[in-house]
Amino acid sequence: MKTAKLTLLLCLTTLLSFGSVSTKEKQALEDLYHATNGELWRTTWNLNTPVNEWHGVVVKDDKVVELNLEFNNLKGELPESIGDLIHLRHINLFRNQITGAIPSTIKQLKSLVTLNMAFNMLNKELPSEIGELSSLRKLQLFMNSIEGEIPAAIGQLTHLSHLELYSNQLSGELPQTIGELKNLKQLLLSSNKLSGTLPSELANAKNLQVISVFDNNFFGMLPNTICGLKNLEELIISNNAFYGNLPTDLASLTNLKVLLIGNNNFEGELAAIKKNMPNLKQFDFVDVNNQGTIVTLDAEDEN
Repeated sequence: MKTAKLTLLLCLTTLLSFGSVSTKEKQALEDLYHATNGELWRTTWNLNTPVNEWHGVVVKDDKVVELNLEFNNLKGELPESIGDLIHLRHINLFRNQITGAIPSTIKQLKSLVTLNMAFNMLNKELPSEIGELSSLRKLQLFMNSIEGEIPAAIGQLTHLSHLELYSNQLSGELPQTIGELKNLKQLLLSSNKLSGTLPSELANAKNLQVISVFDNNFFGMLPNTICGLKNLEELIISNNAFYGNLPTDLASLTNLKVLLIGNNNFEGELAAIKKNMPNLKQFDFVDVNNQGTIVTLDAEDEN
């Protein structure tokens, strides 16, 4: 009798394990598996076992809350049903071979905090629906081939602290809505095809610590409003087409440690900047005579 009860209990536990995740969520995971050649993953899933036993899937309170499949040889496009994983808080698909676009159904993931798809092969435009990820704090899509413009809807991500889109094929101007990202700390957009001027609204993102836009096609004068970013530690704008004098109040950025402005067309006594900004640890610029000389000064070089 005791053996029968134990067997029944084991069966019930197994059934509950299989049923702990909704049918819709389980189907979405299976769609992902098939769409990205799951049988060829480095660590595959046994679809006949409970979902909480699948590699990289974290289940909490009967909900799929995390998907961590970095370095797992995913090849193919994300299925539209990824949007059915509505309880996801973290997606980490770093270093795979995912192609195509991020599906517009991503907008359904209202609890998503981090989205890391860096080092993949995404080659379409960013969907404007990405602006509906109201809980998102980190968007890491660097080292892909994403095309098109940064959607203005990016400004709706008011909790965003890290926007990392460097080394893509992004073009067009930086949307003015970037200034609406009040919690943004790192803006990493280097090595794209972005153009236009830096919007003065950028200064509204008061928590910015790092601005890196080197190796783009930005032009114009650096807006004076940037001097209002008192938390700024790194300003990296080399290899663009900025011109004119640097903002006169740049020295007021007392937390600035890295200032890289080489390969632009700035004017004035650039070498004097180091004297006015003693906290700089790294500083480079093209010689004022535009002879192509790069000067780099380190904090240790006090003479």
